[in-house]
Amino acid sequence: MEVLAEWERRLVAGFIVNKFRGQASLLESAHTYVRDHTGRDVFGVIPYLSNLGLPEEDSVSFKKGLFNREKESVESVEIVLLNLPHISNFTDVEPLLDEPDVHLRVVDRAADVGQPAAIILPGSKNVIHDLEYMRSEGFFQVIRRASEEGCEIVGICGGYMMLGRLISDPFQIESKAGKVDGLGLLPLETTIEKEKNLIRKRGVHNPSGCAVFGYEIHHGISTEAERPLIRFEDSSACGTSSRDDRIWGCYLHGVFDADEFRRWFIDRLRLQKGLKPVGRILAPYDLENAFDRLADCLRENVDIEGVYRLLSL
Repeated sequence: MEVLAEWERRLVAGFIVNKFRGQASLLESAHTYVRDHTGRDVFGVIPYLSNLGLPEEDSVSFKKGLFNREKESVESVEIVLLNLPHISNFTDVEPLLDEPDVHLRVVDRAADVGQPAAIILPGSKNVIHDLEYMRSEGFFQVIRRASEEGCEIVGICGGYMMLGRLISDPFQIESKAGKVDGLGLLPLETTIEKEKNLIRKRGVHNPSGCAVFGYEIHHGISTEAERPLIRFEDSSACGTSSRDDRIWGCYLHGVFDADEFRRWFIDRLRLQKGLKPVGRILAPYDLENAFDRLADCLRENVDIEGVYRLLSL
C-alpha cells in the first residue's frame, strides 16, 4: 500500500493471505498492524494446498523442474517434451503426468532426447526464434532421425507450425527474417498474421474417432490439409498428419485433456513398444474436482460474507 498512488489505494478493499504454510492464528498481530496502518481488513488466510491438481499459471515452476518425475513402471512409455526458450502453454502435457504408464521427460539438450516413444514440440511465444534455436542446437537432426526410427512426433500450436516446410512472417511480428524453413515433416506452410485467433473448440480426432476439446490462440494460419486431423462441431478443421499418423500436429491447446483420446494415444505408443494396450481410462483428468476443493477451502478460510458485503450482495 505504501508504494501505491492514492488512486490505486482506493481500489484496494482488503487483503487475503495466500498459500500460507503454518498456523494461521499466529498472524493475528500482523492483521491488526495491517488494519491500523491501511484501514483495510484481512479477510482470510488460505493455506498452501499441495497437489491441488490445477494447471500452473506461469512457466516459473515448469522451468524449475516441476514436470520432472521419476519413472514409475517398467511397462511405461517414455514421452519427451522439448523445453524451448520461449515455451508457452506447457500445461498441454499436464494430463500425461498423472498417467501411471507414462514417463514424461523435459529435455533442454538434443543429446538428452534419447529414444522415446514420442517427442512433443510445445507452443511457443516466438516460434521463429525457437525454431532457429532448435536448428542451431542440433534438435533438427535428432528429431528427424527419431522420426525415421518410428518415434511419434507431435506438434501443438507453435510446435505444429515448426513441423511444416515453411513459416512466413510478412509483418515481422516475431522476427525480421521474413521466412524460415521448418522441419519439413508435414506438408504445410504457415503465415503469421497480424490478428490473433482466440476461440474454444470441440470436435473429433479423425484417426481415433475420439472427441477432443480445447482452445486455439495463435497468429499463424496454416495451409489446409487434404486429411484434416480434427473436424470441429462448426464444420471447420484443424491439424495435419502424415500418412501413417505417426507425425501430427494441430493448433488445439488442451487436446490431451480428453480422457479417451489421451488413452488412445498412450495405448498406440504401448503397441509400438510391444506392450499390451490398457484399453481403459486410468487417470481421469477432471479439473472440476480441483476447483471444488479450492472453493471449499476458500469458504472455510475466508470471510465470504464480508466479501459479499463489499460487493453489495
